[in-house]
Amino acid sequence: MLNTYFRVIVGTMVLLSVVLTVYVNPNWMWFTVFIGVNLIQSAFTKWCLLETILVKLGVKKEGGSCSSC
Repeated sequence: MLNTYFRVIVGTMVLLSVVLTVYVNPNWMWFTVFIGVNLIQSAFTKWCLLETILVKLGVKKEGGSCSSC
């Protein structure tokens, strides 16, 4: 269940940042860059802030973490 929440939240954030970049201000692209850097970081460190937040909110882990997606 954790992977499902993670993918939905990250996908939504990426799409939102692209829409904000196109319609509001090009500087919103930095938000997309931030998301990408965090995904790369979590692949190497096996730690993901979003995973930590979701677990504290009560989302159950089901085999694997977001850093192993």
